[in-house]
Parts: sequence; C-alpha cells; structure tokens
Amino acid sequence: MKRTLLLLVTCLMLFCWPQRAMAELETAVFAGGCFWCMEHDLEDLPGVRDAVSGYSGGHVERPTYRQVSSETTGHQEAVQVRFDPEQISYAELLRSYWRNVDPLDGGGQFCDRGDSYRPVIFTADEAQVQAAEASADAAARELGQPRSALKVELREAARFWPAEGYHQNYAENNAVKYNFYRFSCGRDRRLDAVWGDSARSGDSWGR
Repeated sequence: MKRTLLLLVTCLMLFCWPQRAMAELETAVFAGGCFWCMEHDLEDLPGVRDAVSGYSGGHVERPTYRQVSSETTGHQEAVQVRFDPEQISYAELLRSYWRNVDPLDGGGQFCDRGDSYRPVIFTADEAQVQAAEASADAAARELGQPRSALKVELREAARFWPAEGYHQNYAENNAVKYNFYRFSCGRDRRLDAVWGDSARSGDSWGR
C-alpha cells in the first residue's frame, strides 16, 4: 500500500504538476515596430517565460518575412509573449509595452515605416480588452495628451504566425548587427524624448 502511494505521488510530481504549471501560463501579443526589439525588450521581464517574433493581423496564411515586408498581407511584425500571471500581470506587461513604443506614431515605429510596423495591442479576451483600454488611458494621462492622440490600435487577437528561425533571439544571436540597427534607427533616442526617465520601464504609472 505504501509503495503504491509513493508511486502515485511520484507520478504527480513528475507529470501532473509540470503540466498544470504550463497550463497556467497566459499569452499576450504586441506589435511595436521591429519585432527584434520588442522581443528583446519584453523577454527578460520577470515572469516572462518566452517571447517569439512573428506576424499577426493579416489575411495570408503562413506569411514570410518577404511577404509581410511587401505591405500586401495586412500583417504587423509582432511578438507573442508567454508569461506567468502569478509573477507578472497582463497590466504590468502593458506598462512595459507602452514604454517601449512611440504611441504617437501610427505610420510605423522609429525608422521603420509602413503598415507592417504599426503599433497594435492584440487582445485575446474581455479581460485583456479592459486592461488594454485602462493602460491606454493611463498612457495618455502620463503624456499629457488626449486619448485620441494615441496611435496604438487595440484590436481583437488574430492568428499569430512565428517568424523564420533566423529572426528568433536576434538580439542575442547577432548582438553587433542588432545594436547597430537599434542605434541607427534612433529607437532609444525617441523613447527617451517621449517618455523621459520612464522610457523602457515597467514601473507603475503614478509612482
């Protein structure tokens, strides 16, 4: 009897608990210009398990980078973030997202222009819609702008397609090229101009 009980407990520890933990992860999808940068900016946040570069919002199945870049598929470069809500909330992710984009620019982001680089928050359910709306109101207040000045679109989630393998973990795997691109694109200079000391920060608004 004791041996049977021990085997049952071992089974739970080895198989059931890890699966339960994985099932509790939540997903968020954000578009904010170059997906290399969004992946880099979000994947190291405490509670984020992984961030995947890809495409969302378009009408073509299995789009390629070349297709999306042609501005004919309707997709935006996006990042799918899997996170543990017990360590980081969706609202906290949203704060980090806003601080890493120029919310006043709807024609692209930084040096990257066109529909595929537009900033979009893709919401998966009503809870994410409400959190995204609240985050947009808070961002507008911090910037001293009317909500209508914000060009970040809040949109119902569409299918997310992972990008080609060479785009994944690009900042880590191609540090020199990535850092040169980011600097020459002026991303951080513009973030500093828009957000000041809060740029690239996930701190709560009002602190």
